Amino acid sequence: MATFLVAHGAWAAGWAWKKMRPLMRARGHEIFTPSYTGLGERAHLASPGVGLDTHIADVLGVLEYEDLTEVILIGHSYGGMVATAVADRAAARLSRLVYLDAFVPRDGQSLFDLQPPEVPAAMRESARKEGGGWRVPPIPTAADMSEEDLAWTLPRRVMHPLKSLEQPVHLTGAVDRLPKTYIYCLRPMQGDGFRPFADRARREGWQYLEIDSTHNPHVTAPATLASMLDEIAAATKRP
Repeated sequence: MATFLVAHGAWAAGWAWKKMRPLMRARGHEIFTPSYTGLGERAHLASPGVGLDTHIADVLGVLEYEDLTEVILIGHSYGGMVATAVADRAAARLSRLVYLDAFVPRDGQSLFDLQPPEVPAAMRESARKEGGGWRVPPIPTAADMSEEDLAWTLPRRVMHPLKSLEQPVHLTGAVDRLPKTYIYCLRPMQGDGFRPFADRARREGWQYLEIDSTHNPHVTAPATLASMLDEIAAATKRP
């Protein structure tokens, strides 16, 4: 049995991993899917002061208060920012770091630093127009999402704190010593923004895997993703 902890993506929350929980537990694993401050069932806690450091603290708190060890930490999309910092600060509690179609920052980089300049500019403008200057409205979902999944996800996607996208991550280098896996989704969104991180993973010799899905396989291809994570867990246990 392995213990998984998820650092979820922007505009979503722990609810987005609802399909994955029974699938992973049926395979004998435990999975924690906490929601960041200001998102999901914690949306009422949103404020202009909520930033990347807040979300890092949210996930570190789960590790500490649940007293988790030998954890496989998953960072999805924006969650790669959170997971990288969590892994750097709590490497002793982790056995592996898995990036699922995620951003992979270096020390001193923000999420906006990892995107073409027109993307942050558009998000700041949408925050100004629709989010009171400090919240970014959700971007469109994947084109292949079923009507049932759209009915489930769209009402639950809320505006994301702008500060968390602007705030840089600070790393000591401890994260570099952890085993890493990168899972690249083969049906990219416009711009293929995660290809550079998939290429980095291969250059640096990480375990590199591909999944035939759009950006949210935990919603659109949960069985395939669960099998993949099960295999990662089995390999991680080997000496």
